[in-house]
Amino acid sequence: MGDLREVTAPFVVPGPCGMAVRDRLKHLTPQDEKVLRAVGEHQGALASRDLKVRCADGLEHGADTWASRKRDLTAQSSSRIAGAITKATHDQWALARRCQAAHIRKLEAGIRMLRHRLSLPIGEPGTKRAAGGYRSKNEWFRKSRRLAALEARHAAAVRDRQAGRVRVVRGGKRLLNTRHHLTQARLTKDQWRERWEAERWFIAADGESGKRFGNETIRVTPDGEVSIKLPAPLAHLANTRHGRYTLTSTVAFAHRSVEWADRIETNRAVAYRIHLDTKRGRWYLTVSWQRPVVQTIPLETARARGVIGVDTNADHFAAYHLDPHGNPIGDPRHFPYDLSGTTAHRDAQIRHALTRLINWAKQAGVAAIAIEDLDFTTEKTREKHGRKKRFRQLISGIPTGRLKARLVSMAAEQGLSMVAADPAYTSMWGAQHWQKPLATRKRKMSRHDAAGIAIGRRALGHPIRRRTAPPPHDRSDRAGHRTAQAPPGTRGREGTRPPATDHAPRDVPPNGTRKRQPSASNTVRNAPRTQQWVQDSLTHTG
Repeated sequence: MGDLREVTAPFVVPGPCGMAVRDRLKHLTPQDEKVLRAVGEHQGALASRDLKVRCADGLEHGADTWASRKRDLTAQSSSRIAGAITKATHDQWALARRCQAAHIRKLEAGIRMLRHRLSLPIGEPGTKRAAGGYRSKNEWFRKSRRLAALEARHAAAVRDRQAGRVRVVRGGKRLLNTRHHLTQARLTKDQWRERWEAERWFIAADGESGKRFGNETIRVTPDGEVSIKLPAPLAHLANTRHGRYTLTSTVAFAHRSVEWADRIETNRAVAYRIHLDTKRGRWYLTVSWQRPVVQTIPLETARARGVIGVDTNADHFAAYHLDPHGNPIGDPRHFPYDLSGTTAHRDAQIRHALTRLINWAKQAGVAAIAIEDLDFTTEKTREKHGRKKRFRQLISGIPTGRLKARLVSMAAEQGLSMVAADPAYTSMWGAQHWQKPLATRKRKMSRHDAAGIAIGRRALGHPIRRRTAPPPHDRSDRAGHRTAQAPPGTRGREGTRPPATDHAPRDVPPNGTRKRQPSASNTVRNAPRTQQWVQDSLTHTG
């Protein structure tokens, strides 16, 4: 037991603090599209130049340099557009720094694993918690070369981080690399160029409380009319007063339209973004706003009505309903999904599975869903599971980040809380203590179902094992020896207590012979006539 890591306490996951909805800009005229393209190209070029300046500043950046960048952009756009561009640039640089730190940690983990395995004798077997040595001298040599390569990459990444140097691609690195593989991507050069330029456009505006309808740059009225404040060099394209261009298209948000209307009618800040989907040739308007940070309910309140324990797998959610005392109720439930195909298909599969899970949780009457606090960062490394490619693909395919973000936001809208539990040993201990006892002829139990029970019990604050020992002086043998649970080899240890003998009733075995003599009767009429019954005195006199 000394080798087991410490299990962290469960906690209630904070709810979402932002909201975003989207609608299509339909029936745009050629002039509308011309203006949108011109604005996107102009402001996209400003954003690219500003990002270049920000990356050149590195760690020397401060409030003065930020103000200087904003002044330079204001002359070519407006103060509000310049503020939106500089803020987006700052967020992009900060994200690149966080990704750089994560890349360094990943390299360090790979280097540690390679050094450990190279230090072991060739052919040394591994254990469940530690990888063994390499199988042959050839593999040992190739891994030693890889160790040198990782160390060189790590040293370069550390130098970049210390110098404040990041590498950012506006438009995305993946799309940039697609330019060299147009045949595999089934794109022509013109199609790729159109997509690349559209991804680098910048038609966005941050909200501002107190201003009309919550935004001065991109304004949407309660009737759905969309107007844009044009930058100074494009002011000649305006079709209304004050250098604004009003689109012929109107929007009507089908989702959360009431909440959005409440915000703009009270002039609270809302942010807008206009972008072009080049695959479909459609323009979209996305509106987003921030919510006040909602205080999460106490953990005791979330546990009051029981929980739904959910085990996340590569192709399904295994869920079990548990009462407040940790007892499983009913049968396990499975919510399958298929993560193959396009990104849109995978997102839809996750969304549909989570919808069914949340609907079942509401029907069960619980207040919270218990889920593992998954990461798998260290479990899918190439250095630890190099030969187990299918296993690494299986772990990488589990939707950890997407799942947590979607489940928290979707559950919050239905009034459900999320309780995150430590995933340590849930599958192993769940299978050990719950899989076999709950399996019947009509109920099939898998390790994933048992893991869902273990996750739910840990979220409720109960131990995973089924029984614990009573207090010492409440045991039948007083303070003597008694284990907390029967050993695994004991037959029927989880069922009802078997009878004292395994033969037929009335102490008559199948062969017709008794195993014990009948007890003597204490009646006088069954005693011999010569026998006299004498009752001894309770007191003894000398």
